[in-house]
Amino acid sequence: MGFVTDTEGFDCFLRELKKSYRVYAPVKLKGRGRFSDTDSVRYGQVNTIEEIEFSTKSDFSPKEVLLPITQTLFYFTEDSVKEPNTDDRKILLFLRSCDIHAIKRIDEIYLRNGSEDVYYKKLRDKVKFVLMECEHSFENCFCCSMGCNTTREYDLFVRYKDHKVFVECRDKSFEACFKEVKQCDVNPRFVKSNEVKVNIPENIDESIFSNSMWKEYSARCISCGRCNLVCGTCTCFSMQDIFYRDNKKTGERRRVWASCQVDGYTDIAGGHSFRQDKGDRMRFKVMHKIYDFKKRFGYNMCVGCGRCDDACSEYISFSNCVNKLNEAVR
Repeated sequence: MGFVTDTEGFDCFLRELKKSYRVYAPVKLKGRGRFSDTDSVRYGQVNTIEEIEFSTKSDFSPKEVLLPITQTLFYFTEDSVKEPNTDDRKILLFLRSCDIHAIKRIDEIYLRNGSEDVYYKKLRDKVKFVLMECEHSFENCFCCSMGCNTTREYDLFVRYKDHKVFVECRDKSFEACFKEVKQCDVNPRFVKSNEVKVNIPENIDESIFSNSMWKEYSARCISCGRCNLVCGTCTCFSMQDIFYRDNKKTGERRRVWASCQVDGYTDIAGGHSFRQDKGDRMRFKVMHKIYDFKKRFGYNMCVGCGRCDDACSEYISFSNCVNKLNEAVR
């Protein structure tokens, strides 16, 4: 069912909704970009539709709403453990098709990989999706090659144009909010092609692990981990126990994002460490995204959002790497 309203009408909907929902969407952060006098776009809570950045791809993925960068799991004292208080409101999340596919990958890892992660599930069960369409392919995107350019897994679709808001409502629980609004036909438009094309290799042999192509990244990569942090499907974390200064026997345990590209990630007892070479780390990341995950779950982990290429300070292109891998396999 489709509806059309104006900016004020949709803002009224958001105000009413915020009584029981937290609304997250990409927002523009002035002066917070990679370079001086540039902006950044990442996820934050919004109150009006004009705050939402529809025309620009977000620098960070929406996973930071479901997997906070730093998340306190519990507080502890000498004789007790307590989980932190949580916001009981549901979550309405504005995101694009590739990001909806990315959250499906996170669900596989945290919910359907042998056991359920209770902390992730607690947030995930609250989420409803609002689809944002891409009128054109953004720089470095290759979602079409990964089959993630279209989706029907959303509760609302919103298009904002010329101060008019067009809404497709696929969740009946929202229909009452639009009962006084004019109905119309609304269908999302999806990107059908990207400038960047990626060919995923088939029949990968283990001999590719020692191919000389990985040596290029030993020289170029600086192990900053930015590609992992902006990625919508990277899910690795480390645990930190924080002890308070005023009482060394009390503190909290936190889950913090980690990166397979940074020093220390593979450190183990006895002072040993795997994949110290940066080329080996790049190989591990690439093979996980387009080979290992698929062997386990039946489809590729990468969704083609291109954020890793956008973020890399050394201009290393993941899409180019996969195409080089395809040539090497052939």
